[in-house]
Amino acid sequence: MSAELEALGARVSGALPGAVMEAKVAFGELTLTVARERWLDVATHLRDDADCLFVNFIDVTAADYPERAERFEVVAHLQSPKHNRRIRIKTPASEETPVASLTALYPGADWFERETYDLFGVIFSGHPDLRRIMTDYGFDGHPLRKDFPMTGFVEVRYDDEQKRVVYEPVRLTQEYRNFDFLSPWEGVQYDLPGDEKARGQS
Repeated sequence: MSAELEALGARVSGALPGAVMEAKVAFGELTLTVARERWLDVATHLRDDADCLFVNFIDVTAADYPERAERFEVVAHLQSPKHNRRIRIKTPASEETPVASLTALYPGADWFERETYDLFGVIFSGHPDLRRIMTDYGFDGHPLRKDFPMTGFVEVRYDDEQKRVVYEPVRLTQEYRNFDFLSPWEGVQYDLPGDEKARGQS
């Protein structure tokens, strides 16, 4: 199976010179790293070529690597019922560099790209309706970025006096606690109940 996927990766790379930067097989699945400006070319080839026929769209999402110059990897998964294969394609992107929308090839990409825009801030050029889909209209930031605070920036509550939903800055009702996350039997620097019995036996 691995040799078959490697051969497929080589065929796609050969058919589209300069488009595929890396073809890698891991965990029984082929991953193609694609040049961003050739994203649609590769997706079109994977859908239409007789050796591929990846006609089923599964999803689009992103991964965030803030330390990189292009911090996002946009990832799409496709399936070929004809050849009983799945494939992953990915491409780098930054906050300013748009990735071509797959909606013209795969209409099912619509809401997945909106979700990726909403939660990561990845821009998809050519998308017919690129707006937030998970968060509220006035939401500030993109919650799945690694640098987004876990508490968020605002909290929402219903104010009974004003008879409406109000937004307020986040207020922490208690101090952060320090957890050592170690087993209670290893590594702790304080006495646990019962320790005095163990010391008495030694």
